Amino acid sequence: MLKTILHVLSIVATFLLLTRYLPGFYMQEFGSAIFAALIFGFVNATLGFVLKLLTFPLVLVTFGLFSLVINAVMLILVAFLVPGFSINGFWPALVAAVALGGVNLLWKSLGKRDSKEGAKE
Repeated sequence: MLKTILHVLSIVATFLLLTRYLPGFYMQEFGSAIFAALIFGFVNATLGFVLKLLTFPLVLVTFGLFSLVINAVMLILVAFLVPGFSINGFWPALVAAVALGGVNLLWKSLGKRDSKEGAKE
């Protein structure tokens, strides 16, 4: 449970950093960032999963890069659903998807390192 909360907070922090440094990516307040992170997780787990299954051949041909496009579309959808959150255009959404992918990669690598250390004890 704590890992899940920390993961959501890392996504919220990423959203707030993107708001500050990425033109075209706007988040009005901290509450909107939390709500957007939760909705993004839900949308990515449901609709994103279905889209990744349907576009698997394209993801395979592009060596996984098309999954960034799918995540960018998911971010645009979340921006449409969450009040106080907007993305102006596809390119800011794609950059945000790359940033979120980096955060998730870092999160997974830290999780693997923790599980290896726990197994040694």
